[in-house]
Amino acid sequence: MPERPSTVLEVLAFQATECRRAGSALYERILRGVADDVRAGGVSARLLGGREDDPFGSALALRLLGAVHRIVLEGRAPHLAERYPSVGGAADACDPVPAFLAALREHEDEIAHRLAAGVQTNEVGRSAVLIGGYAAVAERTGMPLRVLEVGASAGLNLRFDHYAYDTGSQVLGDPRSPVRFRGVWEGEPPALPRGIAVAERRGCDRNPLDPTTEEGRLTLLSYVWPDQTERIARLETAIEVARRVPVTVDAADAATWVEEQLAQPLPGVATVVAHSIVLQYLPPERRRRFRAALDEAGRVATDVAPVAWLRMEPAGERAELRLTSWPSGDEELLAAAGYHGQPIWWSHS
Repeated sequence: MPERPSTVLEVLAFQATECRRAGSALYERILRGVADDVRAGGVSARLLGGREDDPFGSALALRLLGAVHRIVLEGRAPHLAERYPSVGGAADACDPVPAFLAALREHEDEIAHRLAAGVQTNEVGRSAVLIGGYAAVAERTGMPLRVLEVGASAGLNLRFDHYAYDTGSQVLGDPRSPVRFRGVWEGEPPALPRGIAVAERRGCDRNPLDPTTEEGRLTLLSYVWPDQTERIARLETAIEVARRVPVTVDAADAATWVEEQLAQPLPGVATVVAHSIVLQYLPPERRRRFRAALDEAGRVATDVAPVAWLRMEPAGERAELRLTSWPSGDEELLAAAGYHGQPIWWSHS
């Protein structure tokens, strides 16, 4: 298997393996069944054929799974729903593949339309990773944070300080929050302050969602794997928080938005540009512009107007949390984590 799968069958096999590693036996089985159906020239071949040129980072397999999960959540695929724990089914009741393929055939036109849309995940579990980076910036600068999140989707991770982080010896954030992280760190957790001052929070996304609407909620839920009920419950509670904590997420290109946001230094706050599993969705030219905007902001950063780049991005079987701080320009590896945010291995070097 090449590092970057190119054919549809390679993409399906790659994502099936990743689903198994991340604990979704249901999606692994479905994707392997879809691959068999592609080989047999079935409905999967009609839906996925000709998509070899789709960029690897566009997550073709997850787009297919999300389109079908949306139909299940809306109650329009009852036989498949019997296998989906997200709607009360039992993942191990029987082979889900026949019901999944039947749903593809019944809703083929709709699924083909939804395949053209991008993946819209807003994995709240990543806040438990990012919080350590925000805490590091706040502690080192002694300033309130200006948080700018790229690829913010519905902005749920922009509300990170309204969640509770229980390390066993202390609780950071809002101890009354319905979103609570406990037991997510492997080994010693990071040193976290009891509170982080956030002066401003704002995000951008190509297609931002409003999580307080039913449309936004269903879209977000559709991209959570249906047999991972803990993630689903966490998303639902994060949506509760979103209803009382407003956040602006601009509909904007990431590179252009960051250029605009960082055009002038802002004294008195530590500006943090953050993102999690986003770079793969940016075309190479946009990625270059995005990095150039960061470098230029770093060049003019000062001790009274510091800038930081906090990112959780893929690094093989785990994601890595890295922090670059200006004006020093120092870069450090803070942690490794699962792609959905847990478990977390914090670096104490």
